[in-house]
Amino acid sequence: MQRITMDANGFAFNIFGSFISVPRMPEPIRLILASASPRRRELLSRLGVPFDVVVAQVTEHEDPTTDPRVMVAHNAALKADWVAERHPDAVVLGADTTVFLDGHAINKPRDLDEARAMLRRLSDREHTVFTGLAVRRLSRGLKIDQGVSSQVEFKPLGEELIERYIALVNTLDKAGAYSIQDHTDMILARYSGSFTNIMGLPMEATKQILTGGVLSG
Repeated sequence: MQRITMDANGFAFNIFGSFISVPRMPEPIRLILASASPRRRELLSRLGVPFDVVVAQVTEHEDPTTDPRVMVAHNAALKADWVAERHPDAVVLGADTTVFLDGHAINKPRDLDEARAMLRRLSDREHTVFTGLAVRRLSRGLKIDQGVSSQVEFKPLGEELIERYIALVNTLDKAGAYSIQDHTDMILARYSGSFTNIMGLPMEATKQILTGGVLSG
């Protein structure tokens, strides 16, 4: 059996002092989440895959009259492309979510009064949650765009309940002024589709994309 030793520089030699070429293991592919959302960070961590967070410095399109599927796809791609241009060897995941009701997107409220108005609109009605996903790896020409939707029906929300909900949940950083995973029993009557999509990152679709060879070469 040939004995191999390594020097301080990581070069391999046999017992006769001859240099031996030892193949190195490929470096793991870096995964970057292009989002500041703590919910997306928490959801992505469930995959058990290490990742970094780089927040894209972009201005998102938030015209409520825009087709929500177009809007979330545009914003997800905007974030992913901005980060991917600066980290071309990494796999970059961008996402964007909005709530859709009565032909209009309901994005994040500007203040608590608008949050109250949004919750009144959603009360006792069904709405749709759309999320756009964008995955990029520029060095390999990788470009994946996908959309996911879920249906959500709210319970009737009286003024007293709305005030209690706003006191318990930070409604200002969430599309539709609600967090489906926080105090769910107060607002949710029923839903269909991906629950994690309603949270902001559809894990079924995300896992399918990222475990489909994207992170292995």
